[in-house]
Amino acid sequence: MTDYESLIPAVKAVTAQCPHFIANLANTSALIWEYMDDLNWAGFYLMQDGKLVLGPFQGKVACTEIEVGSGVCGTAVATGETQLVADVHQFEGHIACDSASNSEIVVPLRRSGLVFGVLDIDSPSLGRFTEEDKVQLEKLAEVLQDNL
Repeated sequence: MTDYESLIPAVKAVTAQCPHFIANLANTSALIWEYMDDLNWAGFYLMQDGKLVLGPFQGKVACTEIEVGSGVCGTAVATGETQLVADVHQFEGHIACDSASNSEIVVPLRRSGLVFGVLDIDSPSLGRFTEEDKVQLEKLAEVLQDNL
């Protein structure tokens, strides 16, 4: 179980006084990697020229670009809603950047109401992410958005 009561304040602490966007995303992905167990990828994709482009992350080499509407990340952008996927192999159009990934959660990030990127977290375990993870990671995204 993730200690969100420590993770979320840690994200706030490292991003609140730092004016550097990429540094804040890099430190946030490192904190997620440190606080959450059973992950194989944690990081960000950012909108650029109408598609998602790989941003700071922890884990194996990842897909560089993802079209809006494609895969779990692209679906999160297209719908503007968090995608909680217990089994990525059952998600139509899933993009297998890492064949070890079995479950995924993707939280849209917004600025002035518009999605500018996503927080993407993968696990090698089926059903790794819960509704509680969804609620807490959406809170983490709010803190991060306020400090970017």
